[in-house]
This record gives sequence, C-alpha cells and structure tokens, in this order.
Amino acid sequence: MLNYDIVVVGGGPAGMAAAIRARECGIDSILILERAECLGGILEQCIHTGFGLQYFGEELSGPEYADRFICRVNEMGIEYKTDTMVLDVTEDKKVYAINKTDGLLEIQAKSVILAMGCRERPRGALNIAGTRASGIMSAGTAQKYVNIDGYMPGKKIVILGSGDIGLIMARRMTLEGAKVECVCELMPYSSGLTRNIVQCLDDFGIPLKLSHTVIDIQGKDRVTGVTIAKVDENLKPIPGTEENIECDTLMLSVGLIPENELTKNAGISLDRVTSGAVVDEYRETDHKGIFACGNVLHVHDLVDFVTQESQIAGEGAANYVKGLKNEAKYITTKGVGAVRYIVPQKVNILNEGDVKLFFRVGSTFKNATVKVSYNGSELISRKRPRLAPGEMENVVIKNDMLKGFSEGGVIEITVEG
Repeated sequence: MLNYDIVVVGGGPAGMAAAIRARECGIDSILILERAECLGGILEQCIHTGFGLQYFGEELSGPEYADRFICRVNEMGIEYKTDTMVLDVTEDKKVYAINKTDGLLEIQAKSVILAMGCRERPRGALNIAGTRASGIMSAGTAQKYVNIDGYMPGKKIVILGSGDIGLIMARRMTLEGAKVECVCELMPYSSGLTRNIVQCLDDFGIPLKLSHTVIDIQGKDRVTGVTIAKVDENLKPIPGTEENIECDTLMLSVGLIPENELTKNAGISLDRVTSGAVVDEYRETDHKGIFACGNVLHVHDLVDFVTQESQIAGEGAANYVKGLKNEAKYITTKGVGAVRYIVPQKVNILNEGDVKLFFRVGSTFKNATVKVSYNGSELISRKRPRLAPGEMENVVIKNDMLKGFSEGGVIEITVEG
C-alpha cells in the first residue's frame, strides 16, 4: 500500500495544473497517474497554434503549451507515473492502478483529483447506414495519424460534424495535399469556435453545410463515397435533398464525451447534461475529498480555461488535505431556457472569494442579454454581442452578493435576445 496526500488521475493539462497548484499550496506528497507514455495528454498531437492566448498572453502550439507545465512539474519535483492505467477509485479514496514496472498498485490518498479528459463520440453512436469499410475514423484519430505517426489517412475527405477538432483537421488535411470536399453539420449552427471556422474553412474555401448529415456510406473494403442530405427542424433527413459525394475517407467530429467510468464506479453523482460530476465552486464532488476538473467535468473550448479551472481544483484538494475547508451552506445553480448547463452546480455561500459560473447556450444569439437572478430577483444583466454553443461563457458572482444569500437558494442564468 502506497500513501499520498493527493493522487491526480490524468497527466494532461488539467491534471498537471491541479498538481502544480496543490504543490504551490504547500502539499508535498502528490502523485500523478497517466496512462499514456508521457505527460501532456491530447496536446502532444495538437501541433497547430492558438493555445495560451488567455493564460500566457501569447500564441503557442499544443506541445509548447504542455511543455511549460511538464517542465514545471519536473522543477517542483512532483512525482508521476506514466504508462499507468487507473483501474478503480473507491469512495474511501483508494486508487488501484497497473503498469508493467510496478504491477498492481494500491494507493491510499487523502484526496483524489479526477482529470481523465474526454473521448470522441464514435460512429456506433450515430447509426449511419453502410458497411464497416476502412476510411471511417474520428477526427482525433486522423490527427494522430498525421501529426504523430506520419500517415495520411486519405486523399478525398468528407467531415461530419463541425467540432473544433474537425475544423482543424479540415485545414490540416488541405495543407497536406488532400481535398476536403465539405464539412457537414447536423445543427443549423457550428459547434466550433468562430475563429476556427474562419481560419480553417473560410480561408481555404472549404464548404460548411449546416443542417446536413451523412445518411449512407458506400464501399466495402474502403469507403468510396457518402450520401448527405439536408435535415428539417426535427433533424430528420428531407427526402429529395440527397447528394452523393465521392470520397475515400469520412472523418467524424460529432462531439466529445467526458471519460467518467471511474467517476461512475465511485458512486459520484453526474450531471445529465455535461455527463461530468456535480461539483461545488472548488470542483469538489459529492464525495468529500474527491475533486474533478477539465474535460472530464465538462468539455471546454479552450485549454486555457481547463488550466484555470484545474488550479481551482488543486487548491480545493490542498485545502481539504490541510483541513481548511469551511463549513458549507450551499445554494444551487440552474440554467433556464437556452442555457444548457452551469458549472459549478452548487456554491458554498460561506466561501471567502468571488465565484465564476461557466455556462453554455444551446443556440446562437446576437445582441443578447445575459441575466443572473437569485430566487427570482435579478442580480446581474450583461449585454453580449454574440453567444454560440461552441463558446463557453461565464459570469462572476461577487462575494458580497454571496453573503446576502440563504442556504437552499437558487441562482438562475437566462439569455434574452
């Protein structure tokens, strides 16, 4: 049995940021467990720039962003084990893991930080007709083939879904000499960042077909083409709008799913919208001493936000280990109408600082008003020139507001416009 104050499950940007912050808060006994061969997570294959603008104030590639935190982990002497698979996390904060050097590890932690990231939604979740031909893959898999392994997955590409990875791979494949026929998006709006639509599609003349989906895949051994169709307001294909497109590769960028199997096994409550844990302002779950942060909690659009959130979780875990956590009196948060979810889902009104609430909308808005209310009384009203599902928003609840709230109250966020 090994013993650590804090065990961090996941060595990507979330796990590293949480561990670093916990060390800065005075915790020396920290262990990061990472299933890949090195720290850094998905950033290692994201060779495009655009990272770090919020956090560092400069534009970095994914590996450059990760390297800054890897160097910091090493400088601070934070212990980590790579090529290590975590098998289970129990309610009493025992962590079971395995690797080829140590065999089976049983670790007792005083606090656990869950930072396992997310995975891509597979073809099996889409029910697209067609055979199991080669040439069908997620955009992230294609990214690894090109950027890490040096393989071209295809020459004529159709991309289903307009998530950020799909948009970035449209540009990447074009730069490598492939022809991207189009990007199809089921919804009437893109799920990616506006800057990626401009820089990855518009700048390269790649068509974005909104309210379109793939309804059939042709080919037996290898994809030879797909059939796309326009969808109605109920997202059902409209007869007569079918279009056949010749291609050898279909890339899927149809959403990300938090990797929460360990969270479920521990009996931690999950939010039905985010598919991540229900947490408070320090990202503590309903199991005392177990925290969650990053894309395993809710899918972020910018890694900078992952870092900032994970630092909160790291500080929360450090305070828990040191016995500094205050008595708790909670209010809950609730998204109304177009606001799909809010994180954190509950807030301790005895908290000493301000609290930032992150939320996403379910449709696009122009010249909208974001309103925050407490038990029906309006607290904040802010104008927003544009809101989109692909871009996370936030509002700050000042501490002097929190002090005027009562236990059991509800903060609601609505959007008008």
